[in-house]
This record gives sequence, structure tokens and C-alpha cells, in this order.
Amino acid sequence: MKQRTVEGITQCSSSARGSELSCRQGWQGPSPRHLPGVQEGPVCVPHGDPTRFAPRYPGAAALLEDEEQVRRPPGLRHQPHHHREGEQLHLQLAGDGDPGPRRHVLLMATTRTGSSFVGEFFNQQGSIFYLFEPLWHVEKTVTFLPGGASAVGSALVYRDVLKQLFLCDLYILENFISPVPEGHLTPFLFRRGSSHSLCEEPVCTPSTKKVFEKYYCKNRRCGPLNITLAAEACRHKQHVALKTVRIRQLEFLQPLVEDPRLDLRIIQLVRDPRAVLASRMVAFSGKYETWKKWASEGEAPLREEEVQRLRGNCESIRVSAELGLRRPGWLRGRYMLVRYEDVARAPLQKAREMFRFAGLPLTQQVEEWIGRNTQAPHDGNGVYSTCKNSSEQFDKWRFSMPFKLAQVVQDACAPAMQLFGYKLASSPTALANRSFSLLEEAQAAWVT
Repeated sequence: MKQRTVEGITQCSSSARGSELSCRQGWQGPSPRHLPGVQEGPVCVPHGDPTRFAPRYPGAAALLEDEEQVRRPPGLRHQPHHHREGEQLHLQLAGDGDPGPRRHVLLMATTRTGSSFVGEFFNQQGSIFYLFEPLWHVEKTVTFLPGGASAVGSALVYRDVLKQLFLCDLYILENFISPVPEGHLTPFLFRRGSSHSLCEEPVCTPSTKKVFEKYYCKNRRCGPLNITLAAEACRHKQHVALKTVRIRQLEFLQPLVEDPRLDLRIIQLVRDPRAVLASRMVAFSGKYETWKKWASEGEAPLREEEVQRLRGNCESIRVSAELGLRRPGWLRGRYMLVRYEDVARAPLQKAREMFRFAGLPLTQQVEEWIGRNTQAPHDGNGVYSTCKNSSEQFDKWRFSMPFKLAQVVQDACAPAMQLFGYKLASSPTALANRSFSLLEEAQAAWVT
């Protein structure tokens, strides 16, 4: 395979016998194998012109294709996993009575906003099939070149993969997992242990000796993940919920909301950008060396591209939230904005609100998990822990962040902070004064 990039456009030619063309719509990297909706062959468009990507992907009408027509990797056509459309919408679980309509919940966030913690609310609900960051594999397998067109391309690819996952077509992940699963078995599904549904019977099969399990189940030993069994478990759970930090553009989710096979509810989780930066500087220390040196030593000024990246992140979150809060017809009743700080201060109350919005019952199992994991005497180990004294933890960043760092965030993210009700700190004293709240009251209009 020969590949070259010209002005943000990937052009490819196949030279090796039997090799497949691996460049699609500005992608640079291994080919997504049989990805539904992706145009075969190289596509060349002017850098930064996103409008010329859209026609290559299926619109809302194309998303209404029969689920049985979805292309899968070779050898899957005879797998006994097809269900007719009507059967998918109302599944009967033994002993549960009439389960009601099948719900699909997307928890949409960015890194270090508390999404792992909030996602656990849905993971702890036994009737929900929950997946933790399944798009991680897409991000790691496909490289999108910089530029506006590639931002659109990545959003569309993520969206199409999400659609298949909500339809319990977990085989779509075989296009992106590396190494490629053999016989639909893989020990490499990212953070498998963060999904109870993938670590309980019958998906948890007997462990296999001498098989390196990179992502293993936490509380029991299981063999490599059987994707066929996982797909069947998804179909037999009453509801489906996914958590991702890789979807930023709410508008690209319209075809999923309008797909009659889905009953999608979107929860957008946000957090004070000052707290997000403080957390990222700890969790992703190597990527924030420039920020840390500038904050502690006052050495060379921050590079403008660093500040622009921060501003761009805040703006993408704000634009999506403003769209949701405008209540367009296609999104009415299907969007909820949640601040992490409100969840941390009153986790059970916010969990009830989120489950009510999603049309899901909040079980005693979820309530008990919230009680155990939000009233811990000490925070759990590690930056990724979901066990915290949440009411005391959410604003700890205020006492360690230098004021000049907070000022940079406030200048770059002022419009988003105003929309989400985060107050600006006017001085180092105000920043470190816990009696001065940096939160406006949450608005009822945040649930559409």
C-alpha cells in the first residue's frame, strides 16, 4: 500500500497483491473492515471543506435499512444472531414481566468530567447492557488528519459505529480491535472490566491458561471475550447504554435520534473547565508539561496553540449544549444537560432525575452503589477511581490551581462557563474561598 498526504487529504493506491484499499474520506491508517456507510476507495476533497464529506455517508433515510442487511466481517452471515425489527424493540426477560419499551442512552462527555463515575449509575442497573468507551478502538485504529473536513469525517464514523452498537451489532468492533479477533474471540476489548454485562454469565466463559488478558474482568476470571455471546447478551438485556468522550458534535446524532429502531436519550455531562484542566494535568501529566512549567515557574509563555486548543474544546461543548437547549423538534424530550458538580453534591437526586429522563426505573442496586461510592471516608486509589467522597471532592481543585492558570481558562472559556453557570473568580482569594460558591443554580430548562 502506498499512501501520501497532500494538504490534509489522503490519497492512496494499492500496490501489493491482495491488499485492500485503506484510505477512506480523509482517514490515514488501517482500513476499517466492512464499516457500514463508508465510501469505498479514496476520496479527495479540499482541506477544511466539510460539506463535501456528507454526501458520501448515508443520510437519515439510509439509516432505515433493515438490520439484517448490515454488512459484517466474512463468516458472520450464518451466526444465529439476527432478530426481526419488531422483536428488538420489546424484549421479554424471564421473571421481569412486561419490560416496556427498549431505551437507548448515550452519556456524552469529555475526558475528566466524571463520566466514568456517572456511567456507573447505568452499569449497576442489571437490566441495562452498558459499554464503556467502545469508540476508543475507533480512535486508536483510524487516524483523522487535522482540519475541519476530518472533524466531520470522524464524527460521522463515530456516529455510524454507535448506531451499530445500539442495535447490538457488536461485530462492528472487530473492524477496529487490534489484533484482529480470531473466531470472534478477543482479550483486547478496552476496559472490558468496566462493563458488568461483559463479565457475567454467559458472556464470562471459563478462563484460558496462557492467554494474556490485557483488559480483564475485575471480580472474576473470564476467558477472552466472545463477541457473539456479548451481542446475544446485549439483545437480551432490556436497555442499552453507552458512555463516550469521543463525540463532540450533537448535530451529527440526528439520524440516530430519528432512527425508528432506537429510542435514544442523550445526556451531555459537563464540568467546570478549570477543574477539567486541573484534573487533566494530573491524569495526563506528560501532555501538560508546558502548562505545569508555566504555572509553577513562570517560564516561557504558553504557546498560543495550547490556549486555542483549550478554547476550541470549550466552544465545541458549548455549541452542542446550545443546540440541545434550543429544543429543535428532532431533539425535544431527548436531551438533558447535567453538570458534574450537581451530581457530586446530590448524587442520588441527580441519578433519579437522569433515570426519569431516560424512562428507566432506578433500582435499589443502583441506589446502594451510589451510597457506598459517594460517602467513602477517603477517595479511592488512582485518578480513574469511581469511589469518592463526592460532596467534598468536586471543588478540591480550587486549592491547588494557581490563579493565573484559572485566569487563562476563564478568558478562553468564558462563553461556555456563562452558559453552564460557572462563576468567574476575580482574585486568588476568591478562588480559594470555599464559602464563595463558583456555581450558579442549575436550571430546570436543562432537561428538554
